[in-house]
Amino acid sequence: MELVVFDLDGTLLNKQQRLSPFTIEVLKALDERGIHYTVATGRTHLAAQSCIADHDFPNWLICKNGVEWWHPQEKYYRHQGILTPAEIDSTLAAFTEADVTPFVFCLDQHGQQTAYYSRLVNSQAEHIYAELKAHPELKLAPLSALPEQAQIINLSALGPKPALDHIVSHCHSLPHLSAYSGGGIYHPDIYWLDIHHRQACKGSSIQQLQQELGASNIIVFGDGDNDLPMFKIAHEAYAMANADDHVKQASHDIIGHHDEDGVAKFLVQRFSL
Repeated sequence: MELVVFDLDGTLLNKQQRLSPFTIEVLKALDERGIHYTVATGRTHLAAQSCIADHDFPNWLICKNGVEWWHPQEKYYRHQGILTPAEIDSTLAAFTEADVTPFVFCLDQHGQQTAYYSRLVNSQAEHIYAELKAHPELKLAPLSALPEQAQIINLSALGPKPALDHIVSHCHSLPHLSAYSGGGIYHPDIYWLDIHHRQACKGSSIQQLQQELGASNIIVFGDGDNDLPMFKIAHEAYAMANADDHVKQASHDIIGHHDEDGVAKFLVQRFSL
């Protein structure tokens, strides 16, 4: 039995950040065939909800690059790779040096999520703030109120590519952090950044889910750097036509564009749907 795993942005979602009607029909066909499938995304489950609201995914969703798992049917989540304030202290300094607003996502003892943020330095930071504020399940608080014993899930930001590259370079010098950056999918000047504990990644999370489901083969689809860990462990790894060149080189094959139902069209042929 296969486990099919999709990245969201630049892969399963179109340019409207939605599942196309054709993609939804193909996902339903997978479900009817009894094929396990899910997503592995850099988004939190809150940020992913509106994008995939038109389809009921049956299995655990792997979010925040493996840090957060969300079960859409049972409305339950679990986490791994929690950080402490001390472990991100120097990284917050790197945000200040780069003049980028960090959003630090934390859990309290009851599972409530809070995003702590510093001064909103530009319109991109204001955009993140507005999106987060719209989520009724998420609290917002100033970074100065971050508790000393906070359980940190991840850090996220939007900003200019050179500034984010500076922060990524800093994180790569630390043995306990992983950092990914990308952009240009929906707007050529908007780049994103995600930082989390190195113990968590899409690859190890997918292998864990494979064991829990009893699946034999892993088939994955992606377009960015944070998809490479799942490419390494997959039996079949497919890069989108819009993927970066080094991601394509790491794949077993290249399929269609994310805004042209590339994944759905491939699935129809691969599984004779």
